Amino acid sequence: MAENGLEFSTSIQFLKGVGPSRGSALENAGIATIKDLLYYFPRRHLDRTGITQIKDLRESTWATVVADVMVCGERRTRRGKMFEATVSDNSQLLKLVWFNGVEYVAKSLKVGDRLAVHGKVESYQGKQMVHPEYDRLAEGDDPLHSGSVVPIYPSTGELKQVGLDGRGFRRIVRNMLESLPDVQDHFSDTLLSQENLIPLNDAIRQIHFADQPELLKQSIKRLKFDEHFFLQLLMALKKDSIQRSGTKALEDESVRANQIIENLHFELTKAQNRVYGEISEDMKHPTPMNRLLQGDVGSGKTIIAVLSAVRALDNGMQAAVMAPTEILAQQHFRTFKKFLKDYDISIALLTGKMKSAERRSILEKTRSGDIDILIGTHAVIQKDVKFENLGFIVVDEQHRFGVNQRGSLVEKGWNPHLLAMTATPIPRTLAITYLGDMDLSIIDEMPKHRIPVVTKSVLPDRLEKVYAFVRDEVQKGRQCMVVFPLVEESEKSDLAAAVEEHARLSKDVFSSLQVGLIHGRMKQDKKDEIMANFENGDIDVLVSTTVIEVGIDVPKATIMIVEHADRFGLTQLHQLRGRVGRGTEKSYCILVERKATERGKYRLEVMERTNDGFEISDEDLKMRGPGEFFGEKQSGFIRYRIADLMTDGNIVKKARKAAFALVEKDPGLTDKDHSFIKQRFDQEYAAYRDSAGIS
Repeated sequence: MAENGLEFSTSIQFLKGVGPSRGSALENAGIATIKDLLYYFPRRHLDRTGITQIKDLRESTWATVVADVMVCGERRTRRGKMFEATVSDNSQLLKLVWFNGVEYVAKSLKVGDRLAVHGKVESYQGKQMVHPEYDRLAEGDDPLHSGSVVPIYPSTGELKQVGLDGRGFRRIVRNMLESLPDVQDHFSDTLLSQENLIPLNDAIRQIHFADQPELLKQSIKRLKFDEHFFLQLLMALKKDSIQRSGTKALEDESVRANQIIENLHFELTKAQNRVYGEISEDMKHPTPMNRLLQGDVGSGKTIIAVLSAVRALDNGMQAAVMAPTEILAQQHFRTFKKFLKDYDISIALLTGKMKSAERRSILEKTRSGDIDILIGTHAVIQKDVKFENLGFIVVDEQHRFGVNQRGSLVEKGWNPHLLAMTATPIPRTLAITYLGDMDLSIIDEMPKHRIPVVTKSVLPDRLEKVYAFVRDEVQKGRQCMVVFPLVEESEKSDLAAAVEEHARLSKDVFSSLQVGLIHGRMKQDKKDEIMANFENGDIDVLVSTTVIEVGIDVPKATIMIVEHADRFGLTQLHQLRGRVGRGTEKSYCILVERKATERGKYRLEVMERTNDGFEISDEDLKMRGPGEFFGEKQSGFIRYRIADLMTDGNIVKKARKAAFALVEKDPGLTDKDHSFIKQRFDQEYAAYRDSAGIS
């Protein structure tokens, strides 16, 4: 403990300048201890090189200016109150506008205040920023006059109300740093030298109050490296744990898999052959395969799963396939049956809504080994599902399952080989970060017969022409799908629900055609009946919710109309588009734009521009961030304080290399040179072991 009694674990309210009232507000912001404040990094920094003069501002760009408030006050508009401030930096004037939080802004700003303002530049009767972020600067804070680098911290209304606005927050951080002893580094001098990193103590102090911009840059690099390193260490430990667990090596060549390849009515692409070779090589070893197969919609992942499953069968094992929806599970069941119809292989489908007698029969046959391949939804991980000899697992659309769900299926065998598949292309940096324990295979080549889908966005006034085009296509023996975001009205918006639109399209638009409706709230037997009718050609136009996002494979379906397309994310739009273009005919995806925002319009532009799922995934990551990309199922993963997956590609690679090299050299982290790394890992990251599935 330091002489003044300040430690990492000290309650924040005992810091000079805090006290009970401010301490409560800080705790509500997630800052309960000195360590929390130490790692509460600035959201950005002000220095001379990062500040733009108002005269140099350009429309539609984001910028930071330092300027004085010349005039400010509330105004009445038809929509209510607004607050306006005009600021100047002696080069030009800039108008700042707020429509929300008017009362707070009115209390916090006055004429004469010197502000650091950050926002998007717009042009409306001159230059302006709407709802910019701002901080009031004290005389010593001004980087233009002092030459210093000023930290700008994330803040809340509650913090500002107790005097912890920009200046107040900087004051308590400075008090902390002056009273705190040096921060112990967890990295050795050797590793710091190898990676060209500054010591942790220097990085922590410089991130808050940098002596110069170059030192700030080095501190950011060091702290980013730390966050990436410990997540990669988690991945390396998980991979090591998997590799040290034994399993049955599937050494024998699969005669039946080779026969299937010879009898296919199409030729496997080079990418498919390469991936099947990678999987076969994995399965030869007495360590369980843990591989992610990534391939765009329609690239031919399922046949690879079929061949791999048959390889397991020919080595005396059973196989299981788990899919996130009943429609996708049923599609896999039909596809496996189609490819394996000439072989003595028993395949069963298990879903949550089966009749009890049928379910009991399947469970008994699975337990006795009479069923070779069990395909199903989450139903396959129920406790009463037991296998005689499960040796190979396929988890499709794996990002829709939590780690624990995948683990429940793995536990039904003795360390079975695992093949996870996804048609959602994952950016490389994201894949090695969140899926860093898995080996990656990519099918980056489409089958020769696949024709790229033509994608167009249209406004509602063009729909009559679109509907006429649909009628012409149906006359040629083709089919159409119309997709809606909702099943029924649940908002006050004018969003047309699928149920209502089905009635309208049936009666008014496609009265001479057979129009079907399918949505997630229907009973399973009704959904099965509708899908069978669509696949048989008895339904010309299928109106649907996003229940058809995955699992539909109807070659004659050549048109998809996505209503309110601006409400869908890029990845979901790409998945939907993948439901057409599965035959040899030219196919079309029509995106109907109803109330597109700027971001919505951009998504539609991306969809029109490219069919490349990897390009789309990169754009999606930029727009949504990694948390939304993976969804709630991945919420157990580490949340970064300063790292950024979109910009840290090189740092991620270096951190990964260092972490994996460390685990290869010292799997138990028992070496004395690694004691502080282990201590930091155990204190802050061991809680993530369960999320990562580390034994």
